[in-house]
Amino acid sequence: MAAQSATAHTPTKNSVTADLKRVLICSPRNAGWDRPEKVKAWRNLAFHHAPDFAVAQSQHEVLCLLLAEAGAEVASLPPSDSFTLDAIYAHDASFPTEHGLILMNPGKPNRIPEAQAHAEFCDHLGIPLLGRIQPPGFSEAGDMVWLDEHTLLIGQGYRTNRAGIEQMGALLAPRGIEVLSAPLPYGAGPSACLHLMSLMSMLDERTILVDLPQLAVETVELLKARNLRLIEIDYAERDSLACNVLALGSERLLAIDVNLGTNQRLREAGFEVSTIPGSEICINGSGGPTCLTRPLLRR
Repeated sequence: MAAQSATAHTPTKNSVTADLKRVLICSPRNAGWDRPEKVKAWRNLAFHHAPDFAVAQSQHEVLCLLLAEAGAEVASLPPSDSFTLDAIYAHDASFPTEHGLILMNPGKPNRIPEAQAHAEFCDHLGIPLLGRIQPPGFSEAGDMVWLDEHTLLIGQGYRTNRAGIEQMGALLAPRGIEVLSAPLPYGAGPSACLHLMSLMSMLDERTILVDLPQLAVETVELLKARNLRLIEIDYAERDSLACNVLALGSERLLAIDVNLGTNQRLREAGFEVSTIPGSEICINGSGGPTCLTRPLLRR
């Protein structure tokens, strides 16, 4: 893992598909998956079953190895007593831009302390703070997708509300960035983890993997108006998070191994697909490769 020392800040691209150079993760161990007092909350956190720590840690180590092999510096968020099991999904508590870091105010209350942990860690890396979302706004970065470097699409649902989106717009509009809102479906309800990135994953600047029936009509029309290529998942793999795919850059992707049909479609579309085992770290807690990673630098 990367040493936690301050370095000169290199601005990241406003992109979810450029080459991944630095990524923040939080291992099951650091998220407390080996602590019985934290594990007993698994039902309240909407996990499917009590996590198996040994399996989860092993799967996470595969993830970190593949990230490093792809050329990314892997930085590890240190443990905190304030973390719950959800802290493993490091993507959601902060949102880097080329102008600095925006701290989220998560719509899932147990996740709020994660934002401050991200702030302290990124400050140590020399990443400046651009702003933070404040109540009554709430927001999670899993709802935020760069369509291009000047356009950010944000899902409005149970994890990110209108006030949060408006605050994002207020921070980014003066910097020439347009913030668009995308309504999210009810899905499985407030307790479930349904982010915009659960329904669409940018693969490169022109291609998106989509769960088409779950996207709002206006969102689909927006994507089509931008002449983006849409690849639909194998819908038999929806529950195993087939749409949650991490772009590593240069036509390389990281996906969950069990989604054979969707992964084959991606390969046929010209992408190089690496896979991780995700029974514990992904499917159990409803968070795929994107959720497990907080990209801090893309170039």
